[in-house]
Amino acid sequence: MVRANGAVSLRELARVVQTSEVTVRRDVRALEAEGLLDRRHGGAVLPGGFTRESGFPQKAHVATAEKTAIADLAAGLVQEGEAVVVGAGTTTQELARRLARVPGLTVVTNSLLVAQALAHANRVEVVMTGGTLRGADYALVGSGAEHSLQGLRVSRAFLSGNGLTAERGLSTANMLSASVDRALVRAAAEVVVLADHTKLGVDTMFQTIPPDLITRLVTNEPPAQDERAAAELQALADQGVQIAVAGEAGAHLGGPAGQPGPGGEGGAGGTGRQSRREVPLPGQRRQHPQGGGGGGSQLRAAPPPAPGEGQPGRVTDLAPRRHH
Repeated sequence: MVRANGAVSLRELARVVQTSEVTVRRDVRALEAEGLLDRRHGGAVLPGGFTRESGFPQKAHVATAEKTAIADLAAGLVQEGEAVVVGAGTTTQELARRLARVPGLTVVTNSLLVAQALAHANRVEVVMTGGTLRGADYALVGSGAEHSLQGLRVSRAFLSGNGLTAERGLSTANMLSASVDRALVRAAAEVVVLADHTKLGVDTMFQTIPPDLITRLVTNEPPAQDERAAAELQALADQGVQIAVAGEAGAHLGGPAGQPGPGGEGGAGGTGRQSRREVPLPGQRRQHPQGGGGGGSQLRAAPPPAPGEGQPGRVTDLAPRRHH
């Protein structure tokens, strides 16, 4: 399956072979020891290190449920009448399908798939960059795409990538894609990264966005046994990134800073307090908030979207899952 698709998830493997994810994880570990594949959080890929990149058909079948939950939660950040940029990727394509319902929206994109998802949306204006078509992800790249973004200013950039770490931030295996994504970031006042848990802790060849320029990460809740993904989320939160986690069962966002959300204190079912941070402009380095007398930094919930916007989702605090 890895040879055919480039990447597979443990959940999909377990479904196909009709066994438990625990058994699949053990077998994947054995196959990795033989050099037949590389393990990733929640799945496996063909061996190849930093430079290997799966094509769109392969990416589209990895972590599909997680991408849907992430897109649902991220759509709640967008308000009527906003102007945003949306980069290329399977997760951003899912987001675009939901943005089609936001009236008065302007979306700037270099992705043919994002533009297609919005093509028939009422009262949504789509602005495409120029550039050269890159068939692997149906995206426009190159100097034409970058030049068309000069002088642009929007409220938010929504981006995905091949990997995300607290050390290097968001990265991709393709130089041209990374360069265009950096141009998208320069156009936005706030940068929102959409990345499912299989990308956490994965580092690829070209850095797209350093962690200090990421305002918010929207991800899904990692499996309970995936301590590395939880640790990566905590490390990103320690650097000031706001973490919004979409639960599989659907979730809810908490209330404003310092006020209880639907689930209790600070929202997220009472698991953490809301905290607002200053949104840095691209090129600024975020100032870390001062601690409140606790031990280390805690993973804080992200500020909620405007009432009535987007799909419900949960913002959670993963700090209790750390193991000392």
